[in-house]
Amino acid sequence: MTRVLKQSSVYECSIVYLSKVHNRAGNITAIENKKSIPFDIKRVYYLYDVPGGEERGGHAHYELQQFVVALSGAFDVLLDDGTNKKVVHLDRPFIGLHITTGIWRELLNFSSGSVCLVLASHKYDESDYIRDYDNFIRLVT
Repeated sequence: MTRVLKQSSVYECSIVYLSKVHNRAGNITAIENKKSIPFDIKRVYYLYDVPGGEERGGHAHYELQQFVVALSGAFDVLLDDGTNKKVVHLDRPFIGLHITTGIWRELLNFSSGSVCLVLASHKYDESDYIRDYDNFIRLVT
């Protein structure tokens, strides 16, 4: 079965400022399906203890969308649509990055103690991944 890549542009990926309720005892930020983010959350995972200099990601998805938040620390997200590239720096727990379908993404430059939260629009499905960059480029050109 040949899958069709739902291509989008890095310019469709957007920074989202989440609501932050400030209290002298600490802040709280809530994320709600189709309110804070434009999809229903079907999977949640987080990355932590990533050694300095290591990279994560390095793939694209046929259908899955993601919402990425730096809960602690900081890291960069390289977005690539096959024509344009953009780097987004995440370092605040009330700022998220919505990554649309068909975008190659790499997570880079993790600071010590970083925690990366990822909210996904679909459950894990290996067949939704494009893990080879050359194959990704063939699909988008």
